[in-house]
Amino acid sequence: QVQLVESGGGLVQAGGSLRLSCSASGIIFSINVMAWYRQAPGKQRELVATFTSGSSTNYADSVKDRFTISRDNAKNTVYLQMNSLKPEDTAVYYCNAIIMATPWATRNYWGQGTQVTVSS
Repeated sequence: QVQLVESGGGLVQAGGSLRLSCSASGIIFSINVMAWYRQAPGKQRELVATFTSGSSTNYADSVKDRFTISRDNAKNTVYLQMNSLKPEDTAVYYCNAIIMATPWATRNYWGQGTQVTVSS
C-alpha cells in the first residue's frame, strides 16, 4: 500500500521561509505528477505547485517567484521551498501524487497534511 508522508510545517513570521517534504513509500512502479495543494480555513483546496515526471513545473500565480517545487526521484520525495512567506500563505498543505503501483494500476494519493502558519 502506498503512503505519502509530509513534514516540515510550522509557525514562521512573515518574510520567513519553510521547506516542506513529502515522501512516498510502499509498492511503487512509477510516479507521475507530484504536487502540493493547500487549504485555508473556510476556503477550497487549491493547487500550489506541480512537478511532472518530465521535470516540468507549474505554480499558482500567488506563489510564483516565492515558492520552488523540486523532486528527488531516487527518494520518491517532493519538496516545497517557501520563501518570503505571507500571512495569506497560512493553510494546511497537502502532498498529492499520481502513482502507478503496477503498470496497470494508477491511483491518486494524498498525504495527511501539514500546517503552515505565518504570523504578521
